[in-house]
Amino acid sequence: MIPDCQRDIVSFLARPESHGPTVSRVDQVHTHISALFLAGDRVLKLKRAVVLPFVDFTAPETRHRACEAEVALNRRGAPGLYRGVRAVTREAEGHLALDGSGEPVDWVVEMARFDEQSLFSRLLARGELTRQRATALARVIVDYHAAAERVPVDDQAARVIAVARENRSSMRASVPAVLPSDQVEGWSARMVAEVNRLAPLLDRRGREGRVRRCHGDLHLRNICLWEDHPTLFDAIEFNDAFSVIDTLYDLAFLLMDLDQRGVRRLASVVMNHVMEHDPDVEGLALLPAYLSMRAGVRAHVCATMAMGAEGPVGAPTDFHELRRRALAYLDRALGYLAPAPPRLVAIGGLSGSGKSRMAREVAPLIGAAPGALVSRSDVVRKRLMGVRPYERLGADGYRPEMTQRTYRAMLDEVRAALRQGHAAIADGVFLRPEERAAVEAVAREEGVPFHGLWLEADPEVALRRIAGRRENASDATAAVRDAQQSVDPGPMTWHRVNSSGPRQESLAQALALLGLGP
Repeated sequence: MIPDCQRDIVSFLARPESHGPTVSRVDQVHTHISALFLAGDRVLKLKRAVVLPFVDFTAPETRHRACEAEVALNRRGAPGLYRGVRAVTREAEGHLALDGSGEPVDWVVEMARFDEQSLFSRLLARGELTRQRATALARVIVDYHAAAERVPVDDQAARVIAVARENRSSMRASVPAVLPSDQVEGWSARMVAEVNRLAPLLDRRGREGRVRRCHGDLHLRNICLWEDHPTLFDAIEFNDAFSVIDTLYDLAFLLMDLDQRGVRRLASVVMNHVMEHDPDVEGLALLPAYLSMRAGVRAHVCATMAMGAEGPVGAPTDFHELRRRALAYLDRALGYLAPAPPRLVAIGGLSGSGKSRMAREVAPLIGAAPGALVSRSDVVRKRLMGVRPYERLGADGYRPEMTQRTYRAMLDEVRAALRQGHAAIADGVFLRPEERAAVEAVAREEGVPFHGLWLEADPEVALRRIAGRRENASDATAAVRDAQQSVDPGPMTWHRVNSSGPRQESLAQALALLGLGP
């Protein structure tokens, strides 16, 4: 329902003539807090004069400040989309205008209009959300978080518990009509216990700069392709409790959204690509709780809509469908708090044997959601050399002492992941027996299961793969592959996998050896 004080404003913005002579139609989208008017090549977004538990927009000056804040915040992630703030003015003759000479009565955010088919949710539905687009999105998120304002907090654990308790309160409003009381109470108790267990880590991250002014609503429907570039829009500006958060909690919404939509593989790709550029391995201990909280939020939103609350135009209105979604989210929230135990897999083989591809396919199938941390020697080496993963290194980066240092750092990274309760995959050549023994020792010392896979590809196949690489952290060449073949790897105790054929065939071999096959 439109607030009475804004009815004439909504009517004005809904008329094509309010937007110029070239506009013949205005489409509308309404949410709990906004009314959007899609006219020609632009969108005007009006803050609704509503009071909700998380926002109070009844005062015009509050809506004005929120419009200004929305543009300022979203220009970080979508500078080409957010054009500015326009005033709705009351002219002397009594009619309304945009940026007229009369007194402002309200304000709207002006955005460039984009093709809704470019939303990442639509790309996924059409099968067009490729791994390449997912990795490009991951790099955008890394840069977004790196540039975000740091907001030091001393009570991060208490803040997270407050969110969990608010979620419980919201869920209780739909008990028992939508959500079962025992599951709601069980989820809430386990969540609070988990946050209390993690409190020292949460508070330290709050003090040390991991809490920043983030997006706050980072899911597939708030990401689009703009000028063929992944673009984050509609960041939350109206409530710091939603947006001044841990960067990993911000990322967790996207990971949960991908996982819930049945593409954990892409969630794993995004997580690991973020970790390659920003190795926040310590934060992996928080990921089950953060994913669970995100799923819990979606559970209570769907449950509230099922109970008859007003929802966005175009959203499901069928009680049974909304209840099904709410229950599915709650079930997932509970599942995240019972993650699979950690294990360590090492994947070795000469250059071009398909190690990184294999690691990428195995990762989402082991350990806590959305899958194992993949530690690649190629990426670790470049991190040690102070360059980004896709920058090429000279000969200095491949001196024997640098290789030894790289393997030590890679093993430190997988050890750290295991200690956070997360599965890990070590991806390297592992040509020498002592390198293989060292990674096996990590698993033994940490008390987790270990599997070693040794991939073997025909030289011609491997050379074709090497020649066809694009945007790859590996600097290996045909000459490097030839040099590796001249080295005796010594006794091979790892499982051998023939990786010359189609990807699915070699993956099936590996999964069977890992106990993950049919």
